[in-house]
Amino acid sequence: MPDDHEERFRQYEAIMAGLARMLEAQHEFNREQRAINAQQTAINERLTAAIERLDVTQARIETLLARMISQSENGREA
Repeated sequence: MPDDHEERFRQYEAIMAGLARMLEAQHEFNREQRAINAQQTAINERLTAAIERLDVTQARIETLLARMISQSENGREA
């Protein structure tokens, strides 16, 4: 019976060693993911700013087009 206990102990040690390796791998993955998330946050901020600028540009173009159409309808050339 002592051999059974020793064998079971070795199995548990092997399981624990495997879990420790998995935990370290998970920690490394989490570190990498945090870096990716930080990069993505910066990209999102730049894209949001670009979209806001495009919205302003679109509004200006729409205003100019409305003026041009209004002038054409009044018999004046654009």
